[in-house]
Amino acid sequence: MSLKTTLIDVATLAALPTDEVLIVDCRVDLADRTQGERSYLAGHIPGALFADLERDLSDLSRIPEGLGRHPLPSAAAFGALLSRWGWVPGLQVVSYDAGLSALAAARLWWLLRLAGVREVAVLDGGFAAWQAAGHPVETITRPRPPTKVTLAYDARQVIVDHAALHAEPSPLLVDARAAVRYRGEVEPLDRAAGHVPGARNRPYADNLLADGHFKPPAQLREEFAAVLGDATPDQVVHMCGSGVTACYNLLAMEHAGLHGSRLYAPSWSGWVSDPARPVAKG
Repeated sequence: MSLKTTLIDVATLAALPTDEVLIVDCRVDLADRTQGERSYLAGHIPGALFADLERDLSDLSRIPEGLGRHPLPSAAAFGALLSRWGWVPGLQVVSYDAGLSALAAARLWWLLRLAGVREVAVLDGGFAAWQAAGHPVETITRPRPPTKVTLAYDARQVIVDHAALHAEPSPLLVDARAAVRYRGEVEPLDRAAGHVPGARNRPYADNLLADGHFKPPAQLREEFAAVLGDATPDQVVHMCGSGVTACYNLLAMEHAGLHGSRLYAPSWSGWVSDPARPVAKG
């Protein structure tokens, strides 16, 4: 199998021997922080390990630093996680979440890319597509022998400093939250409603078809062109509420052949941590 770097379909994953792929279940429910792991224990893709969004893919101890609700884990912490999983360079990684309720699978995909790993893909359609195809699930956990992983992040791919959003030439911010949150009509999670002035809206769910699979690359290119206007992909910085669902817009652009965009990791929750920062509505 040629290594997958954006999406992988259910049939391709099902055909892979378990020793040739590291599968990671990233299901999460932000309304019930324990639901993701309970779902994993109740049944998951054979061989899959579990990644908790807040324990493994974030560092909540850094929230007081104004880095949003899901601050990035340090490179050392992420390397230690990969060590526990038994990851080795060149091993195909596949992450998945529930499907239409896509949340954290693209976060793991992007973290690996931030660390220079390209052999990582998100399961198109998620766990729902796996079940719909009639493939088996299991309830046991099969850990791999631990390894020793040392890695570093590529700082060019991520913006953590809020002031960097105003650098010249200023990047084009693309907000992945639902339109009603972007417009400031509702805000269920963060201290203020609205969006960063100048940001454009591309809800992450707009990348998906009704069945939870990603739209074809050509359709995604056309739709993103309407959002980006004259901006080139490398001028684009993605954001959302806390730097999680924005990774689905990053993934969709990569899948569409639009390479080089970045992530504003603190996102809206980080931006509004300082009441002095401006807020736009509408």
